[in-house]
Amino acid sequence: MKWAFTLSTFPPTPFHKPFAHLSSNNDLCPRRGGPRRIPARAKLNGAGGDDDPLVQSAVAAATLRYQETLRPDPLFVDPYVSCMVPSNTQMNMAQSWHCHCLATKFIDEKLLEAMGGISGPRQVVLLTDGMDTRPYRLNWPNFTVIYDVSPERVYSEATRKLKDIGACIPSSCLLIHVPAETFDIQQELRRKGFNGARPSLWAIQGLPLMTLTSLEDVLCVISSLSIKETLLFGELPSWLADNAFGMKSNQKEWINKLFLGHGFRADAIEYEALARSLREEPWDGDPDSILFAAEHLRLSDDQGEIWRREFHRIEENGDEEGFEEL
Repeated sequence: MKWAFTLSTFPPTPFHKPFAHLSSNNDLCPRRGGPRRIPARAKLNGAGGDDDPLVQSAVAAATLRYQETLRPDPLFVDPYVSCMVPSNTQMNMAQSWHCHCLATKFIDEKLLEAMGGISGPRQVVLLTDGMDTRPYRLNWPNFTVIYDVSPERVYSEATRKLKDIGACIPSSCLLIHVPAETFDIQQELRRKGFNGARPSLWAIQGLPLMTLTSLEDVLCVISSLSIKETLLFGELPSWLADNAFGMKSNQKEWINKLFLGHGFRADAIEYEALARSLREEPWDGDPDSILFAAEHLRLSDDQGEIWRREFHRIEENGDEEGFEEL
């Protein structure tokens, strides 16, 4: 399935190698985490140039995360994002928390919290703008496979910058890139090792979306690959709901209806309530995005196929014990 994207998603034990059958776009490093120092900022060259709207949008979001990192009491610390921020960028340290940074904190915590409930090798799919540093900065459990679905030209340049400053993922984990330009994302994820019969976690933040239809295409792919009770967290541009309803007050209604149509029960998260829960202080920001958490209610395509094959086998063999199991 082809995904369309454009600008303005958001404002300016001894380790055995169980993943040998998978291909990776990153070299693995033998240590967990990375340096705590904040590297000097560097200007992004390449990746289509500074006039590339995908690069501009990704850099704008990275700048917000870098600004948050520099605060005396930040929501999170990203030791790698500075390499993606132009050196002449002006920082507004007096600005209240940006909703993008609140969303980043929320998604970080929910991903790591949910990982604790998954046993065995873990699958995480991040739908991003290509400059997401979560694979490098989060404390992923051993044997986590992280799929980053993002624009190829942005991801390639960001990866080069990250390698230049020594960023690496935990040695027992694997990072695999899937270009967002790929015609059939679902098939490409499977080809690179994703198993739709196993638990997974999904997060969407920054993936450039052109229309509501492109978002529905994304949800269709996630639903097809996700087993029942899979969790999805994310941040979406509010103009998607505004275009659908014409009124911001209907965003919760929109998110519930949209996600339920693809087999998810979803809740919109209020930024003001989130800010109070984090620091117990008022938030006077103006959200231009919708933060949500969702749970999948259906079987994945692979789960459904396994069930159909088993039912067919039982039906053919007349396995009474098997019927009792069903």
